[in-house]
Amino acid sequence: MIASLSDSFATAQAWLFETVVQPLLFWSGLGEFTENAFEGTEWFLIGVCELVLLWLVLRPLEALIPVHAFNDRRARWNDFIYTVVHRLGAFTLVIFFLLDPLIDQFTAFLHLHGIHQFDLDKVWPGVTDLPLVSFFLYLFVLDFFDYWYHRAQHNIGWWWGLHSLHHSQQNMNLWSDDRNHLLDDLLRDLFLAVIALFIGVQPGQYVLLVALSRILQSVQHANIRLHFGSVGERLLVSPRFHRLHHAIGVGHESRGRGSLGGHNFAVLFPVWDVLFGTARFGGGFALTGIRDQLPPPQGKGRDYGRGFWRQQWLGLRRMVEYGQRARR
Repeated sequence: MIASLSDSFATAQAWLFETVVQPLLFWSGLGEFTENAFEGTEWFLIGVCELVLLWLVLRPLEALIPVHAFNDRRARWNDFIYTVVHRLGAFTLVIFFLLDPLIDQFTAFLHLHGIHQFDLDKVWPGVTDLPLVSFFLYLFVLDFFDYWYHRAQHNIGWWWGLHSLHHSQQNMNLWSDDRNHLLDDLLRDLFLAVIALFIGVQPGQYVLLVALSRILQSVQHANIRLHFGSVGERLLVSPRFHRLHHAIGVGHESRGRGSLGGHNFAVLFPVWDVLFGTARFGGGFALTGIRDQLPPPQGKGRDYGRGFWRQQWLGLRRMVEYGQRARR
């Protein structure tokens, strides 16, 4: 069955590339990017499969066991725009043109100075080089670095100015995982790409690692009353565990109102929060958002924007504001 699905996917990728993508490349004079465009077609098709899968599985669950009713009908649609931009190739295309030359230069610099990548799958010959073992080993290591990246987003002033866009969704839903500032995503993609390069992840494997991680993160953000039990929630981040990370106050504050910090930064595996003292397990499903969004006297009634471009602009303004505040 897996082989059949793989063959069908390869056939669809080849057809789309040969029928649509390749003719457009030659017509526009971009034939030199043919190889990369073929990989981009794979990203696009994987994104389409993700969207269909999420809609078929998570959307009915949101209707069947919701955490709460939405007070903004546009919330889900706005986040869906982010998801389309990120998962159907538009953002990936920008990433390619911006980051691919940088990564190539960085790789050449390392080789010139005798620094070679560390092949993680060769740590234990006969075990770590097994395809399934190496896949989950890469996933585990990348998640470790993603945990620290996420903590930095919450503890560095200007960075929180960008990342706060993600937390400003008070009607969290299955598309909210991709509700991020484009600059923030650019930094994260560069960071994880460099880590993957260092530990020896192959391009084909990296595509699957990213796809699995994105699907799991979509489950975490969905508006579904779901948890994995006292044991399961310590093995894999659940919607309840991650919802607490988005909770007003608890998710993004440390000691006292306004100070940066929070809990439950793990992206996939809660073990990092447990090991580094940031885990918080609760039995409820918290309301989400940021304290300064709330109307006075609970908050400051701050506007985080409703539309895509408004949210992007306000994110840049907050980045400058928090950066200046930190310097003072």
